[in-house]
Amino acid sequence: MEKPEIVTDLFKKTREFLEIFKKGEEFTQDLLKENERLRYKIVQLEEEAKAVKKGLQGSPVSELQEVLRQLQEEKRALLDRFKEVEAENKDFAAKYVEVEEENNNLANLYVASYQLHSTLDFKEVLRILQEIVINLVGADRFAIMVLDEVTNELTAVLTEGMDEKRMRKIKVGEGIIGDVARTGESYIEPDAEGFKPAHDLDPVVCIPLKIKERIIGVLAIFSLLEQKSKKLSRVDYELFSMLAGHAATAIFSSKLYSVSERKLSTIQSFIDLLSGKS
Repeated sequence: MEKPEIVTDLFKKTREFLEIFKKGEEFTQDLLKENERLRYKIVQLEEEAKAVKKGLQGSPVSELQEVLRQLQEEKRALLDRFKEVEAENKDFAAKYVEVEEENNNLANLYVASYQLHSTLDFKEVLRILQEIVINLVGADRFAIMVLDEVTNELTAVLTEGMDEKRMRKIKVGEGIIGDVARTGESYIEPDAEGFKPAHDLDPVVCIPLKIKERIIGVLAIFSLLEQKSKKLSRVDYELFSMLAGHAATAIFSSKLYSVSERKLSTIQSFIDLLSGKS
């Protein structure tokens, strides 16, 4: 009687085991299905992400970003060009100031030369020259010296800021001034600002006064005014050159006229004496 019960219990346990195994198989199948579903979902999401990314590249936002990038590049190029133009404008402004200064000096020199040649009075010529050298050249201490071709010496006929007693006669070829009178070439101290003369009569600028190749004297400048730039410019060199020619002509003409006037006056007095008018 006990054998059937044992068989029954064994059968029951076998069935329970099979049921448990079947449930495990079903759970495994469910896991596989869920895993497959998740893998498919991942692939789907990846495809959607690619599509979204591809869509953004051709979207208005992407186009605006590209336009913005181009505008930034153009802005940088315009800024660089602006800096170049600004530098060019500074150069043009400096050149304009230089040209304007040269034009003013030339205009002033034209007026001054007209005044020089409007009179044949020697003292008046020297007075006009004095104003020109002070106002146009910017000289503080200077002297105009005339050459005596008989003694071969330079004698001061006009001084400004100089002790006339110390302005002795200078032989042609003696010192800087005499050397300028000998060679006919201008002397301009390259370092006008730091100029320290070795001798009292060493000028910072010395210009020969000549008509063609004939030297009649020199203009010696010993110091410049404070408001005058210590560095001489190209305009100053041109001013010196033109002034030397006009000054030489005016001095020579006025001296020649003075001599002629004296001779004429002497002749007239002699004629009057002979005619019994005196």
